[in-house]
Amino acid sequence: MSGREALRQQQLLAALARRGDGPALREGGARAQRGLAAYRANAGALAERALAAAVPTVLALLGEEAFAGFARAHALAHPPLRGDLGEWGGELPGWVEAQPGLAEWPWLADAARLDLALHACERAADATLDAASLARLGDADPAAITIDLLPGTQVLESTFPIATIHAAHRSDAADAFAPVRDALAAGRGEAVCVSRAGWRAVVHTLAPGEAGFMQALLAGGSLAQALQCAGEAFDFGAWLQRAISLSWLKGLALRHDPGASHHDGSTT
Repeated sequence: MSGREALRQQQLLAALARRGDGPALREGGARAQRGLAAYRANAGALAERALAAAVPTVLALLGEEAFAGFARAHALAHPPLRGDLGEWGGELPGWVEAQPGLAEWPWLADAARLDLALHACERAADATLDAASLARLGDADPAAITIDLLPGTQVLESTFPIATIHAAHRSDAADAFAPVRDALAAGRGEAVCVSRAGWRAVVHTLAPGEAGFMQALLAGGSLAQALQCAGEAFDFGAWLQRAISLSWLKGLALRHDPGASHHDGSTT
């Protein structure tokens, strides 16, 4: 590790860490201090492992040493409230945005959002396409049709190239980060869809219009409303083919159907 990198990580840890014990703990003597230290070490290690599994791109961006302090500082600010640590971390992007010590990585919060979307997608319930429901496209008013996406599907829009950053950190190519540098220099943002391919969650970059269309669907809008959000240049037929081939669709329903399903995705 270079001296500059070591200094940067030390500054990051200093900016995030807020140590200090209350009067009651100080009065408890050495035994209380040892117990507190052991508890903190165990809780911190658990938090570090859980967060590393949930936000691997953030881990890669910060480096292992800095990430350890990052994860422990976040756990102090937002301790896990459930026994399943796989469900912890939802507050992370907002917490990252509030940390002055992380200003050097302005894209870090959105990278965390993408990581967490992938993590949640892999934990979502299993479902399959109701292919028969597609027939509703031929005999129903678009204002009465809703399109449900598979559980775990999410759409995220960022002013940063989050898909390119994500891909670069999973590539062994010598020039893997060249597209990231080019995109950041151009100020290019990206919209993505997170969905499952088998057991694995994957990232798909969305074309213009697709993000607005899918966000409207995920918000519970009708097909007509979603088409309006997508704009005139949006090609619904091309999107439908892509959605079927990439396993985005759960099925179509009519607004007055008693068994109409609810939307399982979310937007950011």
